[in-house]
Amino acid sequence: MIRSSTALAAVVPAVLLIACGSEPAPEPCAPCPEPEPCEPAAEASAMKDENAKPPTSTARTQVVMLGTGTPNPFPDRSGPAVAVVVDGYPYIVDCGPGMVRQAQAAAEKVPALDSTRLDRLFITHLHSDHTAGYPDLILTPWVVGRDHALQVYGPPGTEEMTAKILEAYDQDIRVRYKGNQPQANLDIVSARDVEPGVVYKDERVEVTAVPVKHGAWEHAYGFKLVTADRTVVISGDTVPVDSIVEACDGCDVLVHEVYSKEAFDSRPPGWQVYHKDSHTSTIELAAIANRAKPKLLVLYHQLVWTSTPERMLDEIGSRYDGEVVFGNDLDVF
Repeated sequence: MIRSSTALAAVVPAVLLIACGSEPAPEPCAPCPEPEPCEPAAEASAMKDENAKPPTSTARTQVVMLGTGTPNPFPDRSGPAVAVVVDGYPYIVDCGPGMVRQAQAAAEKVPALDSTRLDRLFITHLHSDHTAGYPDLILTPWVVGRDHALQVYGPPGTEEMTAKILEAYDQDIRVRYKGNQPQANLDIVSARDVEPGVVYKDERVEVTAVPVKHGAWEHAYGFKLVTADRTVVISGDTVPVDSIVEACDGCDVLVHEVYSKEAFDSRPPGWQVYHKDSHTSTIELAAIANRAKPKLLVLYHQLVWTSTPERMLDEIGSRYDGEVVFGNDLDVF
């Protein structure tokens, strides 16, 4: 696990005290012997929350599409990011470009998405379109008032990415903390590499990492979030896999990536090879939905190409008669 205190200890030793709950010194002191590590907060909440109460029966769960896009920089579609809001607490899956701004826009209707409240993130895989908003999510909410660490759970490589982001922004962090801006602390982020299985649980939600297959990535996940009133499954980027069908199994909402089979057939051969090995076609998704039987299927990360949303819905609808929605940024389900 990587925490902000580990990445910054060389330049701001006081951070080590903050991570363990002590008051920081006003100015950096000389390096001192390596302290005994304190228990990481993220690990404790994810794997040792034995006394957590089950989700309450009054929970109300909302699914908010913060970004439905792809690597293509369409101005009306931010990078992939989905918020599951439970009893006023947000849990974010992926953080594509623009995610923090989109969350602040969504906060007009869903106040829990105010940027200062974004403190739980689950990353499906480390492709740039799913993580380019990660530095923004680490830093911007901290700058404007988040007073505790962002907790992050992702595939192997997440800790290393986090450490390098903190290193890249080291000067910004130190100047803000020591300068005129009254930042509360330097305990900015706590990141953890996780394996498939239950990775987080509190009194509102249980989150399970579901292994999927996405091109050359050795580790790629979808996520299943179970609350008192809904089960939500988010595919991440993947070819058709049984694990998503099994995770959904009649779930309330299945958010799944997709590309147009009609448009795919006219793509250049090299791109056909890549997309066939990395993503799910409309026809394949219809077959998945027939097996998984979600109450609502939401399309995101849609590769439309020369097709249209209407034609893609028709492609799925010709083989699946359940409820399907072509997701757009800021949709709420």
